Amino acid sequence: MVISVTGDLIVAEVLRLLADPTRAAIVEALAAGPACTCHLVDDLGLAQPNVSNHLRALRQAGLVVTEPHGRYTYYSLLPEVLAATASHLTGLADRAAANADARRECA
Repeated sequence: MVISVTGDLIVAEVLRLLADPTRAAIVEALAAGPACTCHLVDDLGLAQPNVSNHLRALRQAGLVVTEPHGRYTYYSLLPEVLAATASHLTGLADRAAANADARRECA
């Protein structure tokens, strides 16, 4: 079995980021379309510095991109990153289902 360390690290980072309920809520909100920090603050009922810090982590991990619009910055999800993570998890689920009865013997 060949494991892509780079791909696995990206998947692990995405899962780590989405494990945080606030970041998961931000990603869920951004799935509806681009939004600026003020929209996310209003929609999620969070403090602006908290939202900004989570957006920075999501941006640094490559899950979101920014687009300046006047004096505001809009954040958008990169669906291909989520799709790659979902594909990886689907592959794991398929492999686990296929090998559910393939118990390895102990030496």
